[in-house]
Amino acid sequence: MAITRTKKEELVELYKGQIERSSAIVFTDYRGTSVPKIQNLRTKLSEFDTVFMVVKNSLFGIALDQSDRIRPEELLAGPKAIAFVGEDIGQGVTALKDWIKTESTVQIRGALLDNVILDEERALALADLPTREQTLAMTLAAINAPASTLVRMINAPSSSLARVINAYVEKQKEAA
Repeated sequence: MAITRTKKEELVELYKGQIERSSAIVFTDYRGTSVPKIQNLRTKLSEFDTVFMVVKNSLFGIALDQSDRIRPEELLAGPKAIAFVGEDIGQGVTALKDWIKTESTVQIRGALLDNVILDEERALALADLPTREQTLAMTLAAINAPASTLVRMINAPSSSLARVINAYVEKQKEAA
């Protein structure tokens, strides 16, 4: 059964909405994966602000064009499912990669990140990015490090002076 023009337009709009809210778009092959497994994957990825959907390549290409994104023709060949990763790229791609380890029927073929096409190897490397929380913690630690060093430097002379005075008092007690 052919898709009506109205339905095609709705799909293009749906894809455009997902493209606009995504930090990264991961292209996967899903051949041989059962519907229940795909639904399981969708549920797991939704916990990490990632939407996983099977797309119609021609309509997805139109959505990319209308969203001013590069159309990676080599990644749009054959049946594709797309993982639209939200703000936390590392967490979303890691969840996908972990699921793939247990269900080897899905394969990452590439990704689109900031209008740059990534091959399979680079797309998998996105899983190594720190999570949003880790990035914030590292930033906070970098900001706090100079401040705590400054506090130690300011306190060091006074504590040294206190130890010298304490040693002098102890020496005077021994002499008496």
